[in-house]
Amino acid sequence: KGHNFVEVTEAYNAKKEVLKKDIKELENHISPTYEKITLELEQTLANLDVGYEKLTIIMSKQGEQWHREIDIIINKMKTEISDIKKQHREILKTHLNQIKQVQSVIKQSLLAIREIEKSAEVSPTIEYSSRISEFSKIPPKVQVSLPTFIPKPVDHEKLYSLFGQITPLSTATEENVLLKPNTTVRELLDEPELVTTIHTGHEYLCSVTCLNEGIIWMSGQTTDIKCFNIKGSLLQTIKTKSGSWIYGIAVDSDGYLLYSDWLTGTVNKVKNGKIEMLIRLQGWRPGNLCVTSTGDLLGTMFSVDYTHSKVVRYSGSSEKQTIQYDDDGKPLYSGNFYIKYITENRNYDICVADSEASTVVVVNHGGKLRWRYTGHPSVTKNNPFKPWGITTDSQSRILTADRDNHCIHILDQNGQFLRYIDNCDLVAPFGLCVDNNDNLFVCEYNKGNVKKIKYLK
Repeated sequence: KGHNFVEVTEAYNAKKEVLKKDIKELENHISPTYEKITLELEQTLANLDVGYEKLTIIMSKQGEQWHREIDIIINKMKTEISDIKKQHREILKTHLNQIKQVQSVIKQSLLAIREIEKSAEVSPTIEYSSRISEFSKIPPKVQVSLPTFIPKPVDHEKLYSLFGQITPLSTATEENVLLKPNTTVRELLDEPELVTTIHTGHEYLCSVTCLNEGIIWMSGQTTDIKCFNIKGSLLQTIKTKSGSWIYGIAVDSDGYLLYSDWLTGTVNKVKNGKIEMLIRLQGWRPGNLCVTSTGDLLGTMFSVDYTHSKVVRYSGSSEKQTIQYDDDGKPLYSGNFYIKYITENRNYDICVADSEASTVVVVNHGGKLRWRYTGHPSVTKNNPFKPWGITTDSQSRILTADRDNHCIHILDQNGQFLRYIDNCDLVAPFGLCVDNNDNLFVCEYNKGNVKKIKYLK
């Protein structure tokens, strides 16, 4: 009767394909997006008390300042009263002295009159001149009134507005974008290729960072942070204010250089050739830095007594997240002076190379431990694995420098060893970075060179 017939097997197979596509979409795209949103909300809730505590601290400081100002005003008024009291006293004393002087003259006159009265001599009596009219002129009475203090009534509403203002709670909705992983798969080259070598002049080169291969910053055990182009020409040199060695450098999304100064306990920004302090730490010293895909700043740091290490996330100069312990309350990172290099993977994992612990430690966006990597057995690598520099590429692969074995380990995002980069005449590789075209830049610690290596097809 005009119905369209479909083979059950065809319909079944078509639905199976739909199911496979949906599973792939849910597992690879939708579920990770919701997981990220959940982690961010949990982190925001966890930091809620800290944010409100900072507000109350600011209010308390404002109150302390007001109290100081009020004390200053009261003490100033008390001083004014003391000065007025001195004037009052002087006026009364002057008047009293005048009265006493007249009193003394009256007494002397009275004695003289009585002597004349008793005497029978004619001359003093005839010559006597009365002073009663003079003494009858009583000096005017000096009246000095006490000063008064007129307190002004307290206007609570005005005081409230003068003290400060609390902005109302602001709620806004922001469209969430479904996370799509990099669909361009770039395989590893069978043999990585050395593209170029930049001679930096550093005696001991520790760190390198760049957004693209056009501008490459590097630092080491000197007071200079140098900027080169890919041809090896020196473009700029920044000399640190404190004169300390610089291990931690990064470039923010605007292209400005950031560096950590462990000697002063600060993180600084270089903007238009001028050094601006961005963050000052108390009780901690900053190590390596990493700017995340969302513009946050991740930094490793160690306590001033070299017993604890942690990772801190900053938004601008405000602390946003601290990662220090696992779920059992045990430290995630070794506590020592050695700089721990850090990077963020494309799946938002936070990867730290802990050389003292001979381990790469990876936690998720919320700070939960995902996995540890302690090296790969090899008959050709004779020295213990000690990771220094660490970076990640567009495929979420993790690369870490094994200085003592003169190679670089490449891992997948789950910590599985993929291969070594142990050619390109690498000597003591240290700091690493990957630019936005997946070019690898490697510091050679002892030689002071930066090598650009192509390792992806």
